[in-house]
Amino acid sequence: MPDNKRQKLDGANPYLAHRSDSQENPLEGLTPRGVSAKDVEKAMSGDVNAFNLKQFSPQYQQILKGRQNLPVWNQMQEFYDIFNKNQMMVMIGETGSGKTTQIPQYVAYSDFAHTKGKLIACTQPRRVAAMSVAKRVADEMDVNLGEEVGYSIRFEDLTTPGTTFLKYMTDGMLLREAMNDNTLSRYSTIILDEAHERTLATDILMGLLKEIVPRRPDLKLVVMSATLDALKFQNYFNNAPLLKVPGRTFPVETYYTEEPETDYVEAAIRTVLMIHQAEDPGDILVFLTGSEEIEDACRKIKLEGDELERNYRGAVGPLLVVPLYSSLPPQQQTRIFADAPEPRQPGGAPGRKVVVSTNIAETSLTIDGIVYVVDPGFSKQKVYNPRIRVESLLPTPISKASAQQRAGRAGRTRPGKCFRLYTENDFVSQLQEQTYPEILRCNLANTVLELKKLGINDLVHFDYMDPPAPETVMRALELLNYLGAFDDEGNLTPFGSIMAEFPLDPQLAKMLIVSPEFKCSNEILSLAAMLSVPNVFLRPESQRKEADDAKAQFTHPDGDHLTLLNVFHAFKANSNDSNWAWNNYLSHRALISADNVRLQLKRTMERFDLDLVSTAFEDRNYYVNIRKAIVCGYFMQAAHREGAKGNTYLTIKDAQVVSLHPSTGLDTSPEFVIYNEFALTTKNFLRTVTAVKPDWLLTYGGEYFNLRTFQDGPLKRALMYAAEKKASKASKRDENGDRKRSKKQR
Repeated sequence: MPDNKRQKLDGANPYLAHRSDSQENPLEGLTPRGVSAKDVEKAMSGDVNAFNLKQFSPQYQQILKGRQNLPVWNQMQEFYDIFNKNQMMVMIGETGSGKTTQIPQYVAYSDFAHTKGKLIACTQPRRVAAMSVAKRVADEMDVNLGEEVGYSIRFEDLTTPGTTFLKYMTDGMLLREAMNDNTLSRYSTIILDEAHERTLATDILMGLLKEIVPRRPDLKLVVMSATLDALKFQNYFNNAPLLKVPGRTFPVETYYTEEPETDYVEAAIRTVLMIHQAEDPGDILVFLTGSEEIEDACRKIKLEGDELERNYRGAVGPLLVVPLYSSLPPQQQTRIFADAPEPRQPGGAPGRKVVVSTNIAETSLTIDGIVYVVDPGFSKQKVYNPRIRVESLLPTPISKASAQQRAGRAGRTRPGKCFRLYTENDFVSQLQEQTYPEILRCNLANTVLELKKLGINDLVHFDYMDPPAPETVMRALELLNYLGAFDDEGNLTPFGSIMAEFPLDPQLAKMLIVSPEFKCSNEILSLAAMLSVPNVFLRPESQRKEADDAKAQFTHPDGDHLTLLNVFHAFKANSNDSNWAWNNYLSHRALISADNVRLQLKRTMERFDLDLVSTAFEDRNYYVNIRKAIVCGYFMQAAHREGAKGNTYLTIKDAQVVSLHPSTGLDTSPEFVIYNEFALTTKNFLRTVTAVKPDWLLTYGGEYFNLRTFQDGPLKRALMYAAEKKASKASKRDENGDRKRSKKQR
């Protein structure tokens, strides 16, 4: 066919209309992993988007100007010099340098992952960061979130197979993917961001990737950290080359208290109000430890701020108070980027934004406009005691490295001030240098199960950056053996292999997998979802009685697990009433989340052909069956009442003295209970508690309840009595059966 005729046909063909000269691919002629900063800047500054061949929007050009001011932009060529020539690299960039948003984009322009059907992963320790950064990067790349750029977090995946090539994800999600693809073959480059946080999942991923990289010459690894422990990362990754990116910081004045504060939350609120009255305009960032503390502080700051504004008309500006923590829904998280409010009247004092956050705002997210930081010096950290098998989230003093990161937040836009609510002497002598890696202070049952599923059998000699205590590993192996996930030789059983596929703690996974045997898998599915989301009960300080009365209508006398189930059923029955949760002092957000989690877990159940069944509600065994299924997962978290009555219990085997938490709905003090959480507060409390029968523990607790392993005492006597009673019932059943058979024979 002559060329001129072909051109005419092409012009008339609607399927070829996208092939116009103006939309030639800007990456045409470039070599994958051989690009220069000049090539990429030219592609970024053109008219056509290299990743979808559409015209760039005017908004894109505006955002690009801002990106060109980031410190990392000036080191693009330096990045490509190292990235193109090396399989592994370490990058140290202070918070605000632009590394989290820009480096994955630089990789995309070099890797051409979108042309090879591959993905670029950028892991984050926190869900909030994965979601908000993915949204920001989609805007910067002028693509739709969930298409070319997406995110994947536990129970939520916003990606499109075949289209998404840049995926922000929690480190735990990438670890789960590795269980079914042990070379992570879908990925061309993996970026481990915020590696300095040393989460459990990041540490395991580092060990895995160190072993995968030599087997996959096409895979590149970039490890990014915000603190200066670069040498440790370099040494671990076989002297990988290092790129340092400076932050964009102004000087920050630091103030300490003269005496230690007794109540750091109240001290933080007082400090915010003092700044608001006495300091120049500029937003405030306050660090607190958890959602309840944050919501409480936000309410008090808002109330007192409004009162100040009324009392000093025009002299004190309005306050916008915004919370930030991981379980906050995405639309509320974006409020942290809102502008401070305008003065109420012309010539009045300007408004101020106050962000009250967990340590997520320390390095994971950058909030512009912050000039003042209030740092009480605490964060919630997991603490595990393997001897008594108790893991708790406790407010713990932060490290010096964290304190420096927090102070640095105040110097992003102009010189700032950091108010540390502890003494200078405490900073120097009490705070440790770096945050203790999570692997050294966590229950490792989940991790050990994942490693076994990954095919790593020698857990002791796995290449950890910081090896965990052998006792912690032994406790994890012991738990998994009792649950039936491992055999006595420490090998993964078929049952354990299914357990590993559920994104849940092993006890919760076991409870779910065995529930069809008790004809209650629909209910246990709902319960597992409710146990996987934040507390659904709201209890505002000023309305505690009303909240307790509202909770009482759902309370089941046999236990809190059944109460949670009643709440979920009532929520589903009233799903058309948007005010129902609010009117009943329940968190609508947590209930919606539980509904989503249930859907995800249901899919996993269906994948393994686990029946979804229920006992008829009228059946007297409806709640009994549910409690038996719970025992199958949580028999190692059981406690026995001391004495004939009272609220004092001893945990079984570990003999810790505990009390039932005041929030429990049990209307008696049963002889035996199982619990979901061991809370270390002013004293030891058991939270989310359900009454169980001793013969259930003996029947479903297997070797853990082998009576020969118990010391003599009230607990052993109670269990032996239950065992004898059980044996007596069984022999009576046998006798009755024999009589019936002999009658038939006559």
